[in-house]
Parts: sequence; C-alpha cells; structure tokens
Amino acid sequence: MRILRTSALAATAAALLTLPALAAGTAAAAEAPGQAREGHFAFAVIGDVPYGAAEVAAFPSKVDRINAEPELGFAVHVGDIKNGSSPCTDEYNAMIRAQFDRFVAPLVYAPGDNEWADCHRPAAGRYHPLERLQAVRSTFFASPGQTLGSRPMKVESQAAQGFPENVSFRRQGLSIAALHVVGSNNDLVPWSGIGETSPTPDQVAEERSRMDASIDLVRSTFAAARQKHDRAVVLFQQADMFDPTFTPTPEGSSAFNRLVQAIVDESGRFDGEVYLFDGDSHRYNVDQPLASGSPWLTFYGVRGSADNLTRVTVDGEANATNFLEVTVNRPGAERTLSWKRIPYAP
Repeated sequence: MRILRTSALAATAAALLTLPALAAGTAAAAEAPGQAREGHFAFAVIGDVPYGAAEVAAFPSKVDRINAEPELGFAVHVGDIKNGSSPCTDEYNAMIRAQFDRFVAPLVYAPGDNEWADCHRPAAGRYHPLERLQAVRSTFFASPGQTLGSRPMKVESQAAQGFPENVSFRRQGLSIAALHVVGSNNDLVPWSGIGETSPTPDQVAEERSRMDASIDLVRSTFAAARQKHDRAVVLFQQADMFDPTFTPTPEGSSAFNRLVQAIVDESGRFDGEVYLFDGDSHRYNVDQPLASGSPWLTFYGVRGSADNLTRVTVDGEANATNFLEVTVNRPGAERTLSWKRIPYAP
C-alpha cells in the first residue's frame, strides 16, 4: 500500500535511466563468492508484485526471466508480495515462499505493509496485523542470517533483537542493508478493519521498536562503509517516503521523520554515493529527494541535506512489466551504480 496521502495528484517525476555523476570513493573489495570480476557485477530489484490472480499466475514466469539474466550477484524484493485487498493467508505466504526459493540468485526480501500491516482490512481477512507479522517472519525468515533463494548467501541479521528481516552485507565496495520500513505510515494507520479508531499501544510500541532497529542498521551500515572506505551505501525498503505523485500530510508520514534525519546525518558523514531503492508507489522514478533545496527537507523538518543520495522507485502493481537490473561499475567509472528496466516479456 502507498503511504497515506491526500488525494491531490502532483506531477510524476520524469523517468530517468541514468543520473548525473556523483562523488566516487575508493573501492574496497569484500568477500563475494562467485564474483570473479572485482567491483563489477549486477543485481535485480523488484517490488509490489504479484498483485491479483493474473499476476500470481504470471509470477513463476517472471522468476524464470530474472533467473535467465546472467551473472546476477543477488536479487531484492522490496515488499508487498500481494495487493492490499486479498486475504492474508498462510497458504498464500507459503506459495510465495516456494517461488522465492526458485530464485537462482540469493534473494533479499524486505517486507511490505500489504502482507501484514494492512491485513486488518475486511477484504484481507480482518487479521490482527501483529499476528500476521509473526506469520511473515515464520515463513520467510525461519533461518536468520541467510537469504532466500535456491542458493542462499550469508548476511548479518538483527535476529537477536527480534528483527531477522533487517539484514546487511558487503559486496565489493558496497555496504548494503535491507530495512523493514513499510507504507501505511510504517503501520501507524489505525487498524479500522478490526474496530480500532486510533493506533493501539501495542501498535505504537511495535512501530517504535522496529524503526529503532532500522535506524540502528542504517547507522551501522554507514559506519562499516566509512571504515572500509566503500564507494557506496545501498539501502532497500518498501515505503516510498518521498512519493512524488501525492501531496503528503504529517498524519500519513510522521513515522518516517526519524529515519529521514538519520539518513541525512549519515550521508553527510560519508564521502561516497548513497542509493535508496524502494517500492510502494508503483511507478518508476529517480530523484534526489534530500538534496539541498528539496521541499522534503522542510516537510520532514530535517537538519542538513544529502546531495549524495539518489532514490530509485521500482515499477509495481499494474506497472510490474519489468525488473530493474542494476550494474555495479568498476572503480574509476563515472558513477558506482547504473541501471535499466528489463521487460519480462519480449
């Protein structure tokens, strides 16, 4: 689900396949099994898929198409494995898990709100969201410290803190983290489907602890990048905190203030490039929402700016006709990452 917004529609940001050059740092190679070409590999990003019966039926073929792409180091699903108006059943989760296990490349999964936070809705089954959150963790994160996929890779996990879905790893000059940050104001929207008119104490406590953990992961990922002199930090999450197609409201975005400030703080202390990949708003977009002069800085009350941060939103829902193939360029290239949208069908 998108972050709660008012209905005023703003102009959609122009779709860009390339970006202006960003500051380059010094490469520091990390362990990367199967990657012989230091500092040069690719990964795939998808999100908000599959939505609805037709997309569910087509999802295996989409997995096949990604599997056919040569030499992917890993793949990432940035959340929302179903639409917000279909039942949040264990059987559905098991079906998606079976497809995730078919990925040849190790698959990192950052959960979205549709698979748990929005499950209170009548059409979704009137489940208690916190019960569905535990179901998601049981199904997809039963083996903390490793990814999904047919050939999982090891990752650092926050399982000890209760958040096995929050993971980080390094790949040849990149420090990478997947954050459990979702739409529906990071699950502070009231659970109206089960009779709640305001956030419950348990709901507020869960959101705060999960956001605390995500911010801790952001800070530790940047710290590792500074220590290793990495070229870039790459973050993944479901929530689009900077949706250009809607006018934001504080009530719909208040949960993200602390995270945005942390990203600005850490980006300012990092000499390399910063990338944030998200889904949620379903429309491909590339921008620099925290650069000097951005209205988002004022909206979130941010101190400072992050001119070195580029945000990329992947296509989803009806627009999920492609996946994003991201290339990590060799040291010395104009920019660390470049990407293109690859159609699932010719």
